[in-house]
This record gives sequence, structure tokens and C-alpha cells, in this order.
Amino acid sequence: MEGRIIGFIIWCVCGGMFVCWGVRAWFSKKSVPMGFWANAEMFEVVDIKKYNRAISKLFCMFGIVFTALGIPLIAGQGSAWIVLSIVGTMAESIAAMAVYSLVIEKKYKKGRGNPQ
Repeated sequence: MEGRIIGFIIWCVCGGMFVCWGVRAWFSKKSVPMGFWANAEMFEVVDIKKYNRAISKLFCMFGIVFTALGIPLIAGQGSAWIVLSIVGTMAESIAAMAVYSLVIEKKYKKGRGNPQ
């Protein structure tokens, strides 16, 4: 019983980190856009404040859904519901990358149909 709860708490902490990054992006007062890809050079952004707000919403939603996908961990390792956590996390990650690439980057990247 205790191992299941500890595992779920660790899962929730990881989801909470994404929510914290989202809150940090929302209240960012810097004139620097928040990056999405690790070790990638950031493109020029048309409106940094709106871009950071969009990234903030993406990270917060990712963290909330990630935490909800961890609920099957409470049932234990032998539960078939754990597949929901694994497949759901993979699908959520792919969806977040698609939203960033197809919506956010396209909307806020300078020079791609955007003025300025």
C-alpha cells in the first residue's frame, strides 16, 4: 500500500513541476520567450507576452492531465489499468508537441505569414 502511494506522490510532483513551469511562463516579466524544446535555438517571436501565455497554458494543461493519468498507479503494479498511464502519457506528449509545432509556433514565429 505505501509503495503505491509514494509512487503516485512522485508522479504528482512531476506533474506539478509542469504546472509550475506554466505559472512561471505566465508571470514572466522578461522580454525573453520561454523555450519548449530542450537544447534548441529559439526562433524570433512576434509577441513575446502572448507567446509565453500560450506556452503557459500548454504546460499547465500537460501537468494537470499528466497528474490525472497517474491515478491508476494507486491500484498497484499488477493492475491492467497501468497501461492507461503509459499509453496516455505517450499520447499526451505527442499531442503537446503537435499543438506547439502546428499552432503555437506557426502563430508566433516571425516571418511566417506574420507581420514585423
